[in-house]
Amino acid sequence: MKKVLVVEDDPNISELIQIHLKDLEYQIQIQNNGRLGFEEANSNTFDLIILDIMLPEMDGIAICQRLRALDNYTPILMITAKAEEIDKIVGLESGADDYITKPFKIREFIARVKAIIRRQDQFALLAQKEVNKMRFNTLEIDEKKRKVVLEQKRIDLTPKEFDLLLLMARNPGRSYSRGELLELIWGYDFSGYEHTVNAHINRLRAKVEQDPNNPSFILTTWGVGYRFSDDI
Repeated sequence: MKKVLVVEDDPNISELIQIHLKDLEYQIQIQNNGRLGFEEANSNTFDLIILDIMLPEMDGIAICQRLRALDNYTPILMITAKAEEIDKIVGLESGADDYITKPFKIREFIARVKAIIRRQDQFALLAQKEVNKMRFNTLEIDEKKRKVVLEQKRIDLTPKEFDLLLLMARNPGRSYSRGELLELIWGYDFSGYEHTVNAHINRLRAKVEQDPNNPSFILTTWGVGYRFSDDI
């Protein structure tokens, strides 16, 4: 049974989420306070954290950032009442895996929850089958610890940046379109959000490439998308 923590101070929304996730036979824990939600997330194991941004005592972005700083990589779905693109980017930069904007349709919400859980299960299976570490010259990727080291220095990546790097590094030379990466990494159709892939690739290059304008690891396949170099 999947365990889900819901940190939401609106009782109507938290009750709605609880009803529909229980229909999926998920075990639900609810907190309506940011500080208590953080303590719950940090002291127990969950398969998914559903996190509102606006919360008493500690906001959702602060919770997400503190969890990631503690190497807690439980998938996080952020809920925000603000539709501006900058708020969505800030939420994802804090380490969230996905976001959804209020008011949301319950079918879309459930689809996103299922996609995150399914993707997490897939990565867990792959981690069991694949070697734990990959090395490409001075770049080392530790799948189990979700750690990236470049020239003996740890590189801090967001969950999506790590997933992008890991996917491509597992298949050097294979070119992925932006649509494929959206489906494989984000888990569902992000129609019209191909720029999200470009933004994440640019940030990833800035962190792992000596010269992001002349990359050695993450290459562009013109007219298609991106690939991990197979000449390393």
